[in-house]
Amino acid sequence: MDQPIRIGVTGNARRWSPSWWAIQCVLRLCGARPQRISTLHSAEYGDFDGLVISGGDDISPEHYGGDMEAPVKSDPARDDLEIRWIRHALDRGIPLLGICRGAQLINVVLGGSLHTDIRPMRKLTYNRPGLLPTKQVRLDTDSLVGKVTGRERLRVNSLHHQAIDRLGDGLRITGRDLDGFVQVIESKHGSSIVGVQWHPEYLLYLPAQFALFHWFVKATGTPT
Repeated sequence: MDQPIRIGVTGNARRWSPSWWAIQCVLRLCGARPQRISTLHSAEYGDFDGLVISGGDDISPEHYGGDMEAPVKSDPARDDLEIRWIRHALDRGIPLLGICRGAQLINVVLGGSLHTDIRPMRKLTYNRPGLLPTKQVRLDTDSLVGKVTGRERLRVNSLHHQAIDRLGDGLRITGRDLDGFVQVIESKHGSSIVGVQWHPEYLLYLPAQFALFHWFVKATGTPT
């Protein structure tokens, strides 16, 4: 009997973590077996066919040469843990899906930087965070996310105040919001690396958002 596809999901260590419960639910619906990874939930590096880096606290500016005096809410232990996991996945060619903070951290690990706080920079979009799909993302016509979702434009939610600035090595930008902030990054080289700035796990009732997870599980290939 084939073994189930195993996907690690990094995140915070809190007992009640809505993002973990939402992500593990959709991965199970897509036929995968998720396992939580955090500073309190250990896992072995060789255990997974894919890796989801979920959203959460800000990334410490020390990792991308940012302003150390900036008002950020960081989790240094989580930063270190997820940086190690991302490097492991990159070294082994394990498919990566970054969600919000996760997309930012993949970019940072690959040498990119972040806008520490985009709130003063917004002109056409508002700063109030929300779980409902009230913001618009324009996708490149040749983007993987566009092909997966079947859309050129997506309605998304928004919980972030940091965003990708300088792009990391081997990545390309394939989606932006109305203010031009990066909303989707993908690998230039055809490998399965995708980062989205929104939280698709809270939008599973939308077929295009569910399709993103279905693609990711399929992209892990046959488990070994």
